[in-house]
Amino acid sequence: MNLSNLHPAKSSRKNRKRKGRGPGSGRGKTAGRGTKGQKSISGYSRKRGFEGGQMPLSRRVPKRGFTNIFRKEYSEINLDRVEKISKNTIKPKDLVEAGMLKKESHIIKILGRGELSSPKEIHAHKFTQSAQKKIKKAGGKAIIIGS
Repeated sequence: MNLSNLHPAKSSRKNRKRKGRGPGSGRGKTAGRGTKGQKSISGYSRKRGFEGGQMPLSRRVPKRGFTNIFRKEYSEINLDRVEKISKNTIKPKDLVEAGMLKKESHIIKILGRGELSSPKEIHAHKFTQSAQKKIKKAGGKAIIIGS
């Protein structure tokens, strides 16, 4: 046996269907598209969400309220979770390493649930008043990062 004798297993490789190649091919003339209708012609493309002339679902569903496109989404972290980090200076990078944030670029807000047992310098974009009081009470600093 050598490489020149190797072949794929019987019926494991199949030729693709060549459409529109004459009446003898089995897919000639209309090329499997059937006859007549919008979808049978070349250049046909259906719009996203098109439902055959029926009112699309996106237009049938009632829309209410207001969506503020300038809204800022904060990643909220409580003091009891920050307490678990052993460092004295806590920056967004440390929160990512601890698994509390997915990305360093997230906007962080520190919330006041829990207590701090040691003084920590915490860098975040926003702090609640209760969080600031608890950080100062423990002898630490709440440093606001400009976003």
